[in-house]
This record gives sequence, C-alpha cells and structure tokens, in this order.
Amino acid sequence: MQLQLDDVALFTRIAELGTLSAAARERNVPVSQVTRALTRLEAACGARLVHRTTHGLSLTDEGDTFWAYARRLLDTSAELESELSGKLQGPSGWVRVSVSPILAECVIAPSLSGLYARYPQLHLDINADDRMADMARDGIDIAIRSGSVQSDTLVARQIGDHGRTLYAAPSYLQAFGTPRTPDELKHHRLVASSSSPNLNRWTLADPAGPPDLTVRGHTRTDNTALLLSLVLNGVGIARINDLYAKPLERQGKLVPLLQDHFASPRIPIYAVMLQERHRLPKIRACTEYWAECLANLAQQAQEVDPSDGT
Repeated sequence: MQLQLDDVALFTRIAELGTLSAAARERNVPVSQVTRALTRLEAACGARLVHRTTHGLSLTDEGDTFWAYARRLLDTSAELESELSGKLQGPSGWVRVSVSPILAECVIAPSLSGLYARYPQLHLDINADDRMADMARDGIDIAIRSGSVQSDTLVARQIGDHGRTLYAAPSYLQAFGTPRTPDELKHHRLVASSSSPNLNRWTLADPAGPPDLTVRGHTRTDNTALLLSLVLNGVGIARINDLYAKPLERQGKLVPLLQDHFASPRIPIYAVMLQERHRLPKIRACTEYWAECLANLAQQAQEVDPSDGT
C-alpha cells in the first residue's frame, strides 16, 4: 500500500473525534479536504474504513483493524523522529499536558522556566481541568493525576506524592474560633468538593474512634483552585493538599488544624501516558523533570519554618 503518513494521522483523529467536521475544525481546513484524504486512504487500502450516515460515522471491521495499526505506525514514526532529533538537539516538540487547575498553578507554572532552560526546544500546551481527559481523543501526552490508575492502555509513572491537612485562614479563626476536637467541626463552616465525594470523607487518626467524618459542606465547589481561594478568603475550613498549602502556611496565610486527630496518608501523584508514547524523549524529559520538582517541594514541606521558634 502506498500510504501518506498525514492521511493516516488524519484518519486516527477522525476515529477518535467521531466526525469528519470535528477533524476538519481541529486542522482548520474544509470538511471536503478531510473527505478527500479519507477517500484517498480507502483507495490505497482497497477497503471501506468508515460507515458514514447523517447521524455520524463508525468504523468498519477493516477500519477498526487499520486504526490499531495506524496508531502503532504513527507512534513509531514519532518515536523515531524524537529519538533522532533528541540525539542532535535534545528533546523537542510540543507536549500536551492535562492537569488540575491548582496543580497547574502551584507546580507546573512555576516549573516551566526551569524546564525550558534545560530543554529549549520543548513547548507545552497545558489543559488545566479537574475532569479526567480522554487521552487518545483529546491528544493528551501526559495527564498528571492523584490516586490509583488502572488501564491496560496507559502507563502510569509515580512522580511524587502528597498528604492532606485541615486548614483555615487566620481571618476565619478570628471570626469563628479555632476547633479543638473533630466534634467541634459541626459548629463550623466547612468547604467541600461537589465533584469528588471521596474528598469529603475525612479519616480520623484514632483507630478506636469513628473511621471517618463525612462532610456535607457549608459551601461546595467542583474546582480545587476555587476551594483553596475560598479558604484563603476566610469562607471556611477545608482539607487541602499539602503541596500547595505548606508554602501558604509558612507565609502565615493558612493555619493547620487538628493534625493529631485526622490521618494524612500519602497519596501518589502519577504522570499518566499512553502506552505507546511514554518512551518518547520529550515525554520522558517532562516526567523526570517534574519528579525532581515534586521531590524538592516535598523536602521544603518537611523543613521547619525558622520563624515559628522551634
């Protein structure tokens, strides 16, 4: 078969996005150009690859088989190109990253100057969203996620971990007082997650006591960055990731609460990649660099603040 690699790449996006028009919009070309590329590809294969109807499209059996091989072909081509360019000038090209807004703001953004200084040929496209991305459909190279990752099509490399602690702003404690026991929290304004119910189960440290406290919340939000902002502005008490809470604690903007009463198990942070792409030099370069950054942040979080007199 005489295949044009660009036609193969376009076909994979048609399959992932589900419509010709979506693939055309992504490339900023007319739908007719996408249709011609698909027709050209089907002629080269000698088989119909797509069923087209007024309701959308679906892959034929031949199209499904071709899609599996097409992804391997494109990944091999990208890996070869990256390896060759990497040997000449280091990791290069665009890396599309999916990450939560708060992690993007507190970890990824501060790290970029150092990443670009080390690898000048890299470029990042950052998708900051709390929702889990469909990596194949959205063209994501690296998704940075907390907790467990289970998928046969993905590779997850642990690049760090974090704990969670209850925090409030000094302004809130001045207005409403400081809780001394978990039971006193029922009289306080708590900020909860509306998108991740597991974040609203606060596990108690005492094995003889209740296993956890389920928080309904005086205020709820589906965005971790907004949750942090709400606490900083004195709206209430919340359980916050130590990675970005510790620096604010050292600055006096947040106060930790009930640390002896609530458990803070370490939660892994993973760089999640498509199985066929995780070996690309540009992707390895990013994951290794962010593993260094998270290790440095964890070390800083353990350091005693010299201003606290201990």
